[in-house]
Amino acid sequence: MATGHQRLDVHRVDPQAYQTVVAMETYVANSGLDARLHELIKIRASQLNGCAFCLDMHHRDARKAGEDQRRLDVLSAWPEAPGLYTDAERAALAFTEAVTLIGQAGVPDRVWDDVAAHFDEAETVHLLMAVATINVWNRLAVATHLQLPPA
Repeated sequence: MATGHQRLDVHRVDPQAYQTVVAMETYVANSGLDARLHELIKIRASQLNGCAFCLDMHHRDARKAGEDQRRLDVLSAWPEAPGLYTDAERAALAFTEAVTLIGQAGVPDRVWDDVAAHFDEAETVHLLMAVATINVWNRLAVATHLQLPPA
């Protein structure tokens, strides 16, 4: 659990390490992936990873991108709210969960097949890179106890 102090500032200690992850983020942002879907992916992975810093940031970013507050409010229970998310979004969210929790069951064929039914191969690469990137950010933030910015 976070102790109230940040353990390490990766950017200060090794700017090149930090910039490597920024480069991944920039790639995904410029890939053509829908910005609102990208934010949903970031939020869902951050929920699973328990990353308060990223949840704070990406909820704000999602609202700025025009995301509906109700969809954000129930995102952690998206399977129970099928009318709020498109079939493609649901496929991307299931994929996000499977990749984020990859050690539990890998990425099941049904999850992969559902993504393939809604996204072409290039879009699937973009989804995979989006999930991988937020997972890197989450791990850096949680491991170092990255502190929330002032309200």
